[in-house]
Amino acid sequence: MSSNRAGSQVVTKRGNEYVVDYEYTDRGRGPKTHSVMRLDERGLPASVATSGNDYYKVAVEESFTADGGVARWRNTSEQGEAKSGAFYSGMYGPPEEMAMLVRAAMRNGGHTALLPSGEAHVRKADELTVQGTHITAYEIAGLDFTPVDVWLDDQQNLFGLVSAWYSVIREGYEGDAHRMIAADDARASARMAKLGKTLTHVPAGNRLTIINARIFDPRSGTLSEPTTINVEGERIASIGVPQERNAADIIDAAGKVVMPGLWDMHTHLSTSDGLLHIAAGVTSVRDLGNDSDGLLAMKKEIDSGAAVGPRIALAGLVDGPGPFQGPTNILAANEAEARKAVDFFADRKYEGLKIYSSIVPELVPVLTKYAHERGLRVSGHIPAGMRATDAVDAGYDEIQHANMLLLNFMPDVKDTRTPARFTEVAKRAADLDLQSAEVQAFITKLRDRGIVVDPTLAIFEKLFASRPGEVASGYVTVIDRLPPQVRRNYLTGGLAVPDGMDAQYRASFQKMLDLVAELHRKGVKVVAGTDALAGFSLHRELELYVKAGIPTADVLRLATLTPAEILKRDKDLGTIEPGKLADFIVIDGNPLENISDVRKAVTVVKGGRWYDVRAVYAELGVQ
Repeated sequence: MSSNRAGSQVVTKRGNEYVVDYEYTDRGRGPKTHSVMRLDERGLPASVATSGNDYYKVAVEESFTADGGVARWRNTSEQGEAKSGAFYSGMYGPPEEMAMLVRAAMRNGGHTALLPSGEAHVRKADELTVQGTHITAYEIAGLDFTPVDVWLDDQQNLFGLVSAWYSVIREGYEGDAHRMIAADDARASARMAKLGKTLTHVPAGNRLTIINARIFDPRSGTLSEPTTINVEGERIASIGVPQERNAADIIDAAGKVVMPGLWDMHTHLSTSDGLLHIAAGVTSVRDLGNDSDGLLAMKKEIDSGAAVGPRIALAGLVDGPGPFQGPTNILAANEAEARKAVDFFADRKYEGLKIYSSIVPELVPVLTKYAHERGLRVSGHIPAGMRATDAVDAGYDEIQHANMLLLNFMPDVKDTRTPARFTEVAKRAADLDLQSAEVQAFITKLRDRGIVVDPTLAIFEKLFASRPGEVASGYVTVIDRLPPQVRRNYLTGGLAVPDGMDAQYRASFQKMLDLVAELHRKGVKVVAGTDALAGFSLHRELELYVKAGIPTADVLRLATLTPAEILKRDKDLGTIEPGKLADFIVIDGNPLENISDVRKAVTVVKGGRWYDVRAVYAELGVQ
């Protein structure tokens, strides 16, 4: 994880039988599974038995058999049967399964049907020689929104699945991962550049006119009468003025709502996310922790127009070393290292610093003071041994995640580096009285200090209220639109729920909603961030704010103008006005009346270039 040793996969092969033990630890979380997998003569799974626990430590059992022309499968989240002759993709399968899939597909001309559904297409994509070992990269299409890369040796054994965030690589070759990552990233960039040319509409003469547009104004919370938006280059030239010059592209909004581009204030960008964000109407994001080199390269490609994606605000992640350290290589255990970490990000033109859970409390004021001196905003988790009120006193500008606020009232939960920061809140938040003097004093403190809150409610909905075998409630309305193998990710449930605690966990999530609504009512600034699947998760985040009781117009404001103001971009973004950047979305609905209509973008404009949403989603396998 982020180049630090976190676990292992051990494979024992006996003929066509593979015994695979796979586990890793990520901040107290992580799967541990034992799989026995037998392949038939075509390399397809004939039987699979997997047991252990998933990432959130929920017990899992999975089985698959192909016998007599019938394939049957059962796991913690699904069961079914179908005609055999396809590759079963395990819900809880180990990385070794990817090599099996490549071998089976290549035997069959580069493709194979998948079970429970879908089809995989595999092709050779690249090759390298590392320490004298020749390896080949294969691209697998059909498992995700974009191809998945897997490296095999010349005997077609698994050599590596690599990324800046998470890698599985043959022991002894860990130092070679960076070469493989660079090769994977280069191919991904080439794919994105090709798609960018296909999907980006650049008006001839750089002139674009939108007619019959009902413009949403985040300041007043109202819609205009149908009017005209004229764009010259990347900026809005005029509004309400009849087209004075011929425009190469004229889009008739036909009375549809046109609103400023959305912001996602909590992302960790990966290659395919750019397209997902744009299709969802998200034209600006804040990245709150990533591999710096990869992120800066991605930003450069998007800014230059070589790739499709949102505008990126940069915030760097710093943590303390230890068994629960976060996914970053920027670590600080003393004052010198803390200042060095701040300098690392400030020198690279970042504008924010995110403090993580293993930073020792005495370093927090050092980090905040020096970050402010270097012009960085400070946000983050609440480090172990502190409460949210202490972080405010130490100089925080913003707090991520609603659970970090609720833990302020559970002072006995000392070590918030561990999964206790989820489980204890799930067990106890329901019983918190939001009108108590203690809670109200804390909310007043947040307001008076100008603290911003990024609650990421959608991820807690999945953790607290989703159950195995049921579609996660935040994805019910879109699940059928997603690629077949992606859909399965939203059937696995969330945290393990102790017996008799189901209602309590659900009530604790409701208390989170109530807390966010109370924050808004009392004047605390809330911004919409997800820390989850690009695009779709932001839509759900906004729906949850409305469900909590925040007026719809206010929700649309906090997802458009408020982030622009906080990040000091409101001269260019956040509203649709002459002189501002032409970042807006055309919606076939009225999100003021029904917040879920934010899901109905048909056209997205970013910097004067426009995108057909249906075409972008089609490239990602989204219906």
